[in-house]
Amino acid sequence: MILVKSADEIALMAEAGRIVAETLEELKGEAAPGVSTIELERLAEGLMVKKGGKPAFKGYRGYPASICASVNDQVVHGIPSERKLKDGDILSIDLGVYYKGYYGDAALTVAVGSASAEALRLMRVTEESLWLGIAQAVEGNRVSDISNAVQRHVEANGFSVVRTFVGHGIGRQLHEEPQVPNFGPPGKGARLARGMALAIEPMVNAGGWRVNVLDDGWTAVTADRSLSAHYEHTVIVTDGEPKILTKLTK
Repeated sequence: MILVKSADEIALMAEAGRIVAETLEELKGEAAPGVSTIELERLAEGLMVKKGGKPAFKGYRGYPASICASVNDQVVHGIPSERKLKDGDILSIDLGVYYKGYYGDAALTVAVGSASAEALRLMRVTEESLWLGIAQAVEGNRVSDISNAVQRHVEANGFSVVRTFVGHGIGRQLHEEPQVPNFGPPGKGARLARGMALAIEPMVNAGGWRVNVLDDGWTAVTADRSLSAHYEHTVIVTDGEPKILTKLTK
């Protein structure tokens, strides 16, 4: 069942989204050569709690950390560790916040030091595909209009969209209906209505779209070990421009 949120619910989700956005912004500034992903994990958890939220990921289905920190060929669900970031790495940070019964969820990819031109292009195209997908999240469209907008832009630029993992509805639960794939023909799936909350999240590989999950049961890597980037926002469907809950107001 797809749940439509009331104005009061959206206000609480906006607070969760604010905490997500502010925390990601601070982590983005700390991702530098020599910094370990576990240091970013500790910083993130402290910030989320200080701002009045709770880490949404920690303990979720057994996940052991507050953020996902995925480096280079790691697509999603990278577990923070003592691994130190190196100059030229790209790091995808995904985090969720639980606030007064509601969730916010977002992700971004950052260049560590001096990333290659191809890595920067991958990041740019992935973020552009997110904005193109968000632009389709309006009343009367269908879920796959979002999916198709992402896929067309990604593939037009020579990259591939991950198919194993998808976006999702969000609200009282971290993952709700509907699923929001990043691929497929337009005009399919549930019709979008005002008040629907969606976590739209393109995951894009420089090589092929296939992924493998490592022995830790969580970390997904590109099957061909090419680079991968990930961007995500929590948005509310309106009858006009979508309302983005996980974007800094500035």
